[in-house]
Amino acid sequence: MKFVRWLLGRLILAIDFLTRPKTVVRDTDEQSALDQKTAKLALYQFEACPFCVKVRRQIRRQGLRIELRDAKNNPLFSKELATQGGKHKVPCLRIESDDNTVTWLYESNDINAFLQKEFGQSEAA
Repeated sequence: MKFVRWLLGRLILAIDFLTRPKTVVRDTDEQSALDQKTAKLALYQFEACPFCVKVRRQIRRQGLRIELRDAKNNPLFSKELATQGGKHKVPCLRIESDDNTVTWLYESNDINAFLQKEFGQSEAA
């Protein structure tokens, strides 16, 4: 079973690579302002998780620079996700507000909806 999961994971990553969405191109000032807004976001994810791939594709499509944290292979990120987020489930977007409060957003559809609402690019493709 482990081999089948590994094989399916590689297949998912290959398809993602071959069908990677185009990134929105912005001028330097606009991208810099956007980077400041995304600086307090971090995505806890597994590399070959199909739901994580879905969120990473949305991030790429919108041209967002969000820190990716591997919660499978990095024990520190795994522990943060479980203790601070409340459960060891991916994808999970860590959102730190200007007042330093932290919100943990689970579920790929909810994360993509948040990104769409906050940063305004289409979810198509």
